[in-house]
This record gives sequence, C-alpha cells and structure tokens, in this order.
Amino acid sequence: MKLKHCIYLCLVLSAGHLCAHAQTVIPVTTDGVSLIYRLDDNGRLYQTYLGERLTHDADIAHLASMDEIYPTHGMEDYFEPAIRITHSDGNPSLLLKYVSHEVKTLRTGVVETVIVLKDDKYPVEVKLHYVAYTAEDVITEYAEITHREKKPVTLYNYASSSLHLSAERYFLTEFTGDWAHEAVMTEAPLTFGKKMLDTKLGSRAGMFCSPFFLLALDEEAREDAGRTLFGTIGWTGNYRFTFDINQHNQLRILSGINPYASEYALQPGETFRTPDFIFTFSAEGKGKASRNFHAWARKHQLKDGDKPRLTLLNNWEATFFDFDEDKLTTIMDEAVKLGVDMFLLDDGWFGNKYPRSSDRQGLGDWDETREKLPHGVGKLTEEAGKRGIKFGIWIEPEMVNPKSELYENHKDWVIHLPNRDEYYFRNQMVLDLSNPKVQDYVYSVVDNLLTKYPDIAYFKWDCNSPIINIYSPYLKDRQSHLYIEHVRGLYAALERVKQKYPNLPMMLCSGGGGRCDYEALKYFTEFWPSDNTDAVERIRIQWGFSHLFPSKTLSAHVTSWGKQPLKFRTDVAMMGKPGFDIRIHEMNEAEQAYCRQAVQQFKRLSPVIGEGDLYRLHSPLESDHAAMLYSNEDRTHAVLFAFDVHPQYGENILPLRLKGLDPDKKYRLEEICLPAGGGSRLQCHGKTYTGDYLMKVGVTVFSSSHTVSHIVEITEAES
Repeated sequence: MKLKHCIYLCLVLSAGHLCAHAQTVIPVTTDGVSLIYRLDDNGRLYQTYLGERLTHDADIAHLASMDEIYPTHGMEDYFEPAIRITHSDGNPSLLLKYVSHEVKTLRTGVVETVIVLKDDKYPVEVKLHYVAYTAEDVITEYAEITHREKKPVTLYNYASSSLHLSAERYFLTEFTGDWAHEAVMTEAPLTFGKKMLDTKLGSRAGMFCSPFFLLALDEEAREDAGRTLFGTIGWTGNYRFTFDINQHNQLRILSGINPYASEYALQPGETFRTPDFIFTFSAEGKGKASRNFHAWARKHQLKDGDKPRLTLLNNWEATFFDFDEDKLTTIMDEAVKLGVDMFLLDDGWFGNKYPRSSDRQGLGDWDETREKLPHGVGKLTEEAGKRGIKFGIWIEPEMVNPKSELYENHKDWVIHLPNRDEYYFRNQMVLDLSNPKVQDYVYSVVDNLLTKYPDIAYFKWDCNSPIINIYSPYLKDRQSHLYIEHVRGLYAALERVKQKYPNLPMMLCSGGGGRCDYEALKYFTEFWPSDNTDAVERIRIQWGFSHLFPSKTLSAHVTSWGKQPLKFRTDVAMMGKPGFDIRIHEMNEAEQAYCRQAVQQFKRLSPVIGEGDLYRLHSPLESDHAAMLYSNEDRTHAVLFAFDVHPQYGENILPLRLKGLDPDKKYRLEEICLPAGGGSRLQCHGKTYTGDYLMKVGVTVFSSSHTVSHIVEITEAES
C-alpha cells in the first residue's frame, strides 16, 4: 500500500523528478513545451519526448525511450556523438551514467534543471544545465565538462545540446548568403545521414551562414500551423549544427562550438563550459515560434531589451572618408532638422602617422586625425550638445591595418602565421584576443574615449574580417585553443565595458549580418543586418532575420542605395530600428517633411513596433508583395506595413487578412505617414471594422503599382 501511494505521488508531480516503477523521470517544461528524460535500468538517461506540453503527467509512463541524453563516442552508439574525448591513458571511450539532478527557481518564471552524469570507470563528469523560461516557451541548454584524472584529457567534440525527434518527415530551413545578400531562407527535406550547418570564419562567423535554423516536422514550415522547432547558438565564433537521421528515421540534432581545428586539452579540475543552445518548440507554426523568441529576448537576454532605441543620422554614405569638422557640424544641423536623437560619426576619424583616408591604413590607431578634427572628438560632442542631440562614434577595436602604428609596435598582438606571407581581408588583420594584453587594449579603446569624452552616447562596434593567417603568437603550443580562447577574450573585454558603462548602447556591426548571435546581444542593443540598404532587398533580408530577432534589434537605415521612392525606403526602415544615412540637404522640402513626420511617428509608435508581437502576413519570398503587422499585448493597438514591390501586370489583387487582433473588438484604421501634399489613401482609411472581419475577410492594401508602401495604424474603437 505504501509503495503504491509513493508511486502515485511521484507520477503527479509536475516538476523535479517523477518516479514510475522505480525509474527516475526528469521533465523540463514551460507553459507550452515538454522535454522529458527517463532513467533506464542500465543507469543511463534517455530522452523520451520533445514537443507540445503533455497535459497529464501520468501519460509520461507510456513514452518510449529514444536516444541518450548526451551521446558519447567509443561505446555502442553508431551516430554522431555529443562528446568525444581521449583520456590521459589514451582510452578514447566514455560512458556517462546518471548520478543526480536538481531543480531550482532562478527567478519568477525561470527554472533551472541541472543533471549530473559521470563515467563509471574514469573520473569524468558532465553537468547538463537546462533553463526553462516558462511564459516564453524557450529553453536554453549548456554543458559543463570536468575531470579529476592526473593528466589533461583531450576534448574533440563538446556539444551544448543533443535533442532527439521522431517524425514522418523533417524540413530544415537554413539562413545563408554572403555580404549584402544575408539571411536567404532555403528549405529542404532531411533524409538519412548527416546535414551540417557550420562556420570556420572565427570572428566574422555568420558571414555565409547565420547561426540559427528552423526545423518543421511532417510538413514544410507554415506560418500559423504545424510543429516547428527554432534553434540558435549563443556563441560569437565558429559553431556547428548537425542533423543526423538514423535507420529508424529518428533525428538527432547536435548544436555547439564547431570542433574543427579546436581540440581542447582540459586540465585536471578545469571546467569546460559550452555556450548556450537556445530553442523553442511551437505547435502553431513558425509565427508563434518567432514571437516566443522575441518575447524571451526582450525580457531576458537582449541588452536594454525593455528600453526604446535611438534614431540617428549617420555620415557614412554622405561623406565616406572625406570630411572635416565643418562638414560634420553641418550634418548635425541636418540631424536636428530631421528630428532624430543622435548624430553618428562613422569610419575615418582617426590615425595621424597613417591617417584613415581609406580602408588601407590607420586601423588600430585610435587618436583623432589632426587635419580632419583639429579640436578632437570633444569639439564634436560639444557641438552635438549645443544642438540638443546625442553623439555616437564608430570603432573597430578588434582589427588592425598592417599600415598602422599599432601593427608596427605590437605585431605579436596580431594573429599571423610564422614563416608565411600575410593574407589580408579588406586590407586588415585580426588582433589576438586570446592574449590578455590585447583584451586590455580592446577594452581601452572604449574606456579611453569615454574617459576623455564622457558625452559620447553610443558606439557602432564593427568587425569586418574573419580570422585568417590562423596562428596565435600568445598561445604558442596550444594553437587548437585559438578559436575558443579568442571568443572568450572578446567576451572578457565586452564584460568589462558592460560593467563600467552599463547604460551604454552599442550597435553590433560586422559588414552586415556577420555577427548576429544572442550571446553578443547581451552586450549590444542592436545589430546591423546588412550593408545592403536597397529597400527592396532589405524587405527580404529583414524578413529573414525577423524569424529570430525582435524588430528593435534590426538597425535599418534610409540611404540613397535604392532608387525607390523615399517613402518606400523610409517605411521599410520603420519596420526595424530606423536611422538615416543620407544628405538631408539634397532632398526637396516635401521629402524632408516626410522624413521628419516618419521620425515623429516612429517614436510615437515604437512601443507597438518595438515591443509588440510580430505577425508576418504576406511573404516577399513568395510574391511581389509583403506585409507585416505588430500588435500590442492587450490587442488594442497595432501597426500594419504593406508593400507593393514589382507586381505583374493585371495581377488579381485580393484583400489581406490580418492577424493578432481581438475578434470581439472594433478597430479604426488610419493610414499614416503620407507624403506632404496628401496622396491617395487606402479605401479602408477612416473606417471601423471588427477584429473578426479584419482577420477573416481582410482589407485591400496591395495594388498593381511598383515600389509603393502603406503604413496603417489600427486602434481599438469605442463600441
């Protein structure tokens, strides 16, 4: 009787461990997702489920075991391992058995489960950490690997996560591309064997392949239906996702640091912590999965995730390297006229022995060029202050031109091969952040500027080169640690900046989307998705990045790159965090008035655009139109963006059905941000509809015109 009572109590527990016939069951759960492990009679843990949350705990006993929680190399597993090591005696095997686990609440709505596994023959321990964000349906995972052998052991594979899925079919969406062609979405089925997404670029890791993926189960990914898993890695360096399907059509997903050229000698007592793997599961398609990620990022991960972003005017496309104090102060006047928050000084302001007149020299020498700025940056911050705007500045502290004083004085700080000719990417090389002196230097670039000029309010932190000439003068005989220690060194420098200047906003820039991971975004308020600012191209690029990142992280500038109407270019930028990189004085008065209006409207609507739920309504990847809607939490206020790109002649235009509204509320629609002098408004302007009508019937917002855009504000109407 007592035994039956004990079993019953264990089965109805919703957290911690469950007992079923003396077997330990460990659920990791959110409001909508369950990830469940069970201890087998052999003492090892196996995953039994990953998917929509199971309502009844008693059903857990019926689940069949899948693969081990953290598959090892050298024993009976036939497929890609999560961990592979060689012991100090040369034995290449590992067998991990369950020891214990604990569940603790970190803060309201955030629960951590820590599972301890140990080898039964060698003193090697793996702790698997799972942090569940209950309301956002996001789970993060990482591993801690330690040992007590007398000599170092060698780590060859060290995944952050190993997830197992069983479905009829699997469809993987990857986000790939190149400079100015980022986040191109490609979906393809997975079949038996392995598919890998990885990078070996080091510092500019995401240049060809963004560090995230989308996986749909049973059918191709849909926006509002179907089982979908989104995953990403919090690591600003080489990563690898491995999708491995076995003979039973079961899928193993391994995520973590790319082990390429990165064998790690783990010292006795040292802990190797993997980066976080972050994922969400949605039974309601990729739209819900995106909203999960956005809500989690704003609340838990993104620097200043709950704060508004600064609008700005950048001088880069207006001047490139050709400017002086007078020209810059004139552009500041344009920033004031535009109504933005800040003027941002871009590349070209530094270097004296080798003045930064092109990208061929000066990088690394962070003293103001006397010929351009005889009164220094302080004069510029003073002029910005007089005008009531903030001042921001561009830096690229991790890089160096060979033609620089820094290179001449500290070549030992530069990643370069001995006895080889040097190779350059964009005429530059990468500083060796595994070296503590280099970490001090990188931190000092920010610290020195802010100490000397405390009115600097913003940094655009660039990183334009992948790691080439791959050799660290500092690491000497530990070259296989370079890719890992370099990233750790970057975080050490960024952490010091964050600790001393916690309220400093910074843009993460890397020649476009070369850096776009959530670990870096602990230190940066936004990132630069692409150098391609052509508005038609940007719709597609921002559409891709919107799957993982909230709008306030996507820096989007209005430039002269595209030849579309100014309204079209500005409306595209307003879907993200808008800025301007264009000479205002070259616009006519009507264009200037439109931009001022757009800035005002964005600031007014930023609580909805920046904090609201995103609904992708019409894909630019599938037609010549696009539409996105942002809706606030209580469904009283929404903003709709609609774009006609290059429609075909005679195309049948259908109403657009909206999403994210309350079917029982009434809404008034008003088209905003019209060009000076008016222009044709949409037929729905000024009319009131129920949410039910708008979501089931819709309104006409598209046309057969080319590069035409509309912004519609949707507000709850009085009954």
